[in-house]
Amino acid sequence: MSPSPKHLILNLLRAADGASLTAADAVTSAALFGIRENSVRVTLVRLAASGLVQSAGRGSYELGSRAADLAEQVEQWRQAEERVVPWSGQWIMVSTGNLGRSDRTALRQRERALALLGFKALDSALYVRPDNLVGHAAETRERLHRLGLEAEAPVFAASDLPPELDQRARQLWQSSALTQGYIQTRKKLEDWLARSDKLEPDVAARECYLLGNEAIRQLVFDPLLPEPLVDTQERRAFREAVASFDETGHRVWRQLLPSLNGA
Repeated sequence: MSPSPKHLILNLLRAADGASLTAADAVTSAALFGIRENSVRVTLVRLAASGLVQSAGRGSYELGSRAADLAEQVEQWRQAEERVVPWSGQWIMVSTGNLGRSDRTALRQRERALALLGFKALDSALYVRPDNLVGHAAETRERLHRLGLEAEAPVFAASDLPPELDQRARQLWQSSALTQGYIQTRKKLEDWLARSDKLEPDVAARECYLLGNEAIRQLVFDPLLPEPLVDTQERRAFREAVASFDETGHRVWRQLLPSLNGA
């Protein structure tokens, strides 16, 4: 599936390591996916107006302040395993029963924050995840609020759940599907790397963007579950494969787009 002009531009800037992107290179990259020049230029104007990108000189753009926090969150997939600690069987809970649902923007931000930190709904107003992250409830609460969860939402640790409720919580994630996802996507990346040097530059850029975007999204929204809920060794192997693939992808795109090299 081809990316939208908005997601393509933001992803390229996120991966640019502080470099700017020229409008000409944005047009070149979009053409690989059949996106027309006019769509790219209209998108750049809209992104600038919304604060997601900002001018970096004549005809050049960099990430704006509104996109910087989310870009930082996305990039945290690289160090995610460092945030994991052994699981005692305790849970972190978020209660949303006192929050409204009529403000769609607030609702989207809330749901995105909970998803990014791996929470699942235990009932209509109570979300849960294993308490296996560094800083436990206090740091998780702070991160949720930074990501958009309303400050009024209680975030707290819970232990000694009744056995049937504890078992239900453990089954909220499709654990075997997560593990199989690590294995299957890692194989896709490794197979592509094995044949990548035989591809034309534009084909390599298009394919590695699509594969890399899928893999990084998988990691960004990974719930970082502990053993025995998932195979953590497979997750680490997958993360290492994505890091290697991402390095190759950056090199492919820098060869294609001069502005990403500071040219």
